[in-house]
Amino acid sequence: QVQLVESGGGLVQAGGSLRLSCAASGRTFSTYAMGWFCQAPGKEREFVATISWSGGIIYYGDSVKGRFTISRGNAKNTVYLQMNSLKPEDTAVYYCAADRNGVGRVGDQYEYWGQGTQVTVSS
Repeated sequence: QVQLVESGGGLVQAGGSLRLSCAASGRTFSTYAMGWFCQAPGKEREFVATISWSGGIIYYGDSVKGRFTISRGNAKNTVYLQMNSLKPEDTAVYYCAADRNGVGRVGDQYEYWGQGTQVTVSS
């Protein structure tokens, strides 16, 4: 069974940092692009970052550029999101996703999704 499991969320003060992890299992995701999306209550899902299977192509959403960094583990089945200089507006559930067709900013293209991890940033 294919699974994406996020971890690392929590409560942090504004200006702080968190590192999210997403572990993929059930198939080899080493050739899949991986992405992070977030959704705050009452808002639409928002693109955060994506990374190609090789790590050579990376895109970020405008609101996180310069603050967040996406990376992949050596085994390629794990993806990380280092979140620095967090703001209250970053508060949301963060989801990991995987797609065999390559990087993309649109959530609908992603084939597999995790259950999400809550990030709360207090002011």
